[in-house]
Amino acid sequence: MIQLSSLTKSFGARVLLENVTWQVSDRERVGLCGPNGAGKTTMLRMLAGMDEPDQGAVIKPASARVGYLPQDGLTHEGRTLYDEAASAFQWLLDAKAEMTALEDRLADPNVPVSEHDAMLHRYSDLQDRFRLHDGYAVDLKTDTVLRGLGFSPDDYQKPTQTFSGGWQMRIALAKLLLERPDLLLLDEPTNHLDLDARNWLEDYLHDYPHSVILVSHDRFFLDAVVDRITDINLRTLTDYVGSYSHYLTERTERMDRLRAAKREQDEEVARVKMFIDRFRYQATKASQVQSRIKMLEKVVPIEVPPERRRVHFKFPTCEKSGRTVFELKGIRKAYGAVNVFAGIGLHIERGDRIALLGPNGAGKSTLMRMLSGVEEPDLGERTIGHQVVMQYFAQDEAVRLDPALTVHDTLSSGSPLHMVPMIRDILGGFLFSGDDVYKKVGVLSGGERTRLAVARMLLRPSNTLLLDEPTNHLDLDSKDVLLDALMDYGGTLIVVSHDRYFIDKLATKVVEIGHGQAVLYPGTYEEFHWSRTHAGQVPSLPDPLVAGRKAPASAKPAPVPQAAGKAAGKGARPAAPAAPSHAKGARPAPAAPPARTDRAADYEARKRAEAEERKKERARKALRDRISELESRIAEREARVKALETRMSEPGFYEQRDRSQPVVDEHQKLMWEVGDLINQWEGLQGHAEEES
Repeated sequence: MIQLSSLTKSFGARVLLENVTWQVSDRERVGLCGPNGAGKTTMLRMLAGMDEPDQGAVIKPASARVGYLPQDGLTHEGRTLYDEAASAFQWLLDAKAEMTALEDRLADPNVPVSEHDAMLHRYSDLQDRFRLHDGYAVDLKTDTVLRGLGFSPDDYQKPTQTFSGGWQMRIALAKLLLERPDLLLLDEPTNHLDLDARNWLEDYLHDYPHSVILVSHDRFFLDAVVDRITDINLRTLTDYVGSYSHYLTERTERMDRLRAAKREQDEEVARVKMFIDRFRYQATKASQVQSRIKMLEKVVPIEVPPERRRVHFKFPTCEKSGRTVFELKGIRKAYGAVNVFAGIGLHIERGDRIALLGPNGAGKSTLMRMLSGVEEPDLGERTIGHQVVMQYFAQDEAVRLDPALTVHDTLSSGSPLHMVPMIRDILGGFLFSGDDVYKKVGVLSGGERTRLAVARMLLRPSNTLLLDEPTNHLDLDSKDVLLDALMDYGGTLIVVSHDRYFIDKLATKVVEIGHGQAVLYPGTYEEFHWSRTHAGQVPSLPDPLVAGRKAPASAKPAPVPQAAGKAAGKGARPAAPAAPSHAKGARPAPAAPPARTDRAADYEARKRAEAEERKKERARKALRDRISELESRIAEREARVKALETRMSEPGFYEQRDRSQPVVDEHQKLMWEVGDLINQWEGLQGHAEEES
């Protein structure tokens, strides 16, 4: 499909790729990984033809269509949302318009008879092309992709310029998916997607019929989509076949072997140099010294990427809050005709770790602003508990930083004196090193500002944290620094995030938001999801996290969803079914809490196994679909061959060569196509039999 041949790319003295040869085959799904600044985006831009390599070449078929989605910066205007998305099928729409015009012309009695036959032939050709390329399914395909990415039918006729930046990127992604290029290049496609849209995109990309190369900081997304990871580091590319989780294990083992080899090489070089220095001026050892000098000249130093020091950090201590942290009663909130909340209640106690889940626009950020006091409800009562010291991290926290301060001054101002020595460690954990700490905030990129805002939050004492999308624009290592700190945090935590790994690790309660309601599910996300899929409830909201995940084998009674205003206290667990009562006033025995022994390890192992099984099942389904598609194409072409052979057998067919030759040529072409398709079918059928 596409190949890099002896490719070199540098910016000034900094070499990103050096003499790299690499290739991607048809239908492969490749994830690009590596530290920030390693060249992932640059590589995508070169593959898309937007940047040129300094040396070498990017080789691809002349007919190959390449589609590229950047991280941000795309805008659309001048069309409605639906028309903009449907423009991916522009040539089919043009053909449809021409067919409509021909229909009008053919119905016109004033059209000369001499033009009639020509128009019929043109109409027949257009109709065949339109049908073969699924022209009649354009509306269905457009609607499916737009709905999958989170747009509602009410949005279809809105002008594209009325959508915000994140939704603009969704429009661009929708067009790209509808165009179905032969090579799909995606740079952080999940940055602007909520959890439902991420889940839909995972399934879509898994069944995508061509090659996909993507960059993402979402572990679950990479595990679900890619079958190969390419690591960009030390000016070269290293392939790891398998999922992202497999890559992490393999890369760690490879780095350990590489560092051991580096140590051995350094020790051997040191011994040789010691010998040379000791016997350099002794005539009896001259030949041995020269031999060792030549040997040193031939040694190729082993390069090892710098081992990034993992920052382990704890929040500064703060006095405990009272037992009740927040109490919301009868909260109503509307923006114009849109009712976001219709009389919700919410009770939050000290030590709760709550994840707010729901589709974009459901009201998660609105609820966070009301909890923090930044925004007042239209009706209802908000009560804040005793001695609550709160930090609120908003989605736009990065733009609130003072652009005149340096990176270091931003963290040191407002931080406790005893935390100042930790500033350099924290900045290093969020990719600010060396002279970067003296940069002005005003010159930082959006992603750098977000990382700085998160780092500043870690240095300020609090006993209640409200975090609205804190992981946006964070790389995987920075996410780990934040996650480790939050897992050790002793206060109350309320978080909005579309990062499923982040939610899995932190949440002990889930509040599901949508349709003007806020429903509390006591327990972890695992228990929340199980209750949604196996407790016999009829969910009122779409599953906001993972669609189709299997229940754990050792399923436990589901946590009972509660109206948020009547939430159970800290540590609430689902009650077991009541035992038969034998005495007046007898109470049902409470259920034992879910087992916690090695819970994290068991859950991770089970989750990986389930993800691998889902991946295999989707691969089998894709194989069956491909075989079915080939059978349909073979049958269609054989029918056309039979029709042509019927024409060729008619008397006098070969008398006029100018009329018979095109039919003969088409017949020969179709026979070649049938043979090629049968070969593909036999190969896939054999593979399917091996899989079964």
